[in-house]
Amino acid sequence: MRKLFFGVICSTILFACNNKADETTTSSSTDSTGKMSQQATEFADAKYMDVGRNSLALMQSGDIDGWMKSFADTALYLWSSGDSLKGKTAIAAYWKNRRMNVIDSITFMNDIWLPIKINQPQKGPDLPGIWLLGWYQVHSKYKTGKSLTFWVHADWHFNSDDKVDLAIQYLDRAPIMAAAGTK
Repeated sequence: MRKLFFGVICSTILFACNNKADETTTSSSTDSTGKMSQQATEFADAKYMDVGRNSLALMQSGDIDGWMKSFADTALYLWSSGDSLKGKTAIAAYWKNRRMNVIDSITFMNDIWLPIKINQPQKGPDLPGIWLLGWYQVHSKYKTGKSLTFWVHADWHFNSDDKVDLAIQYLDRAPIMAAAGTK
């Protein structure tokens, strides 16, 4: 039985290695003139990863004004729960109050960043341009004395001036609001 199983495995590997790569799996194609068309999505400049890392450091230190420098005046800040803030002034006011009056300390750990450039939106409301996708763990201690550790997924879209014009955070706000003692 072992010999038969080993033979099937070897045959499968050899067969897989001898097949030509399927040309439909490439992310770019040729147009009617024979030129290569642009990929729908590609990696963006790694400098955007630094924007993400720096923003977490600024938030952690309580420097909301420094954190806000990466945002456009007309930025929109959304949470997965449906709550939102519109405009740099509203975003800054919310986070200044939250960071200074609700959060005693905050630490970001295990962050992962992926900068991508969307050349052709796939469907729906996704915007073309530069996106920074981030995943990170947060440990917050609140003025209530409670603390909480949780994960966040964040998506940031950059406008043509390299400013964040759309920020989306995916997290469960219920335990955060309970620990912070807010509604």
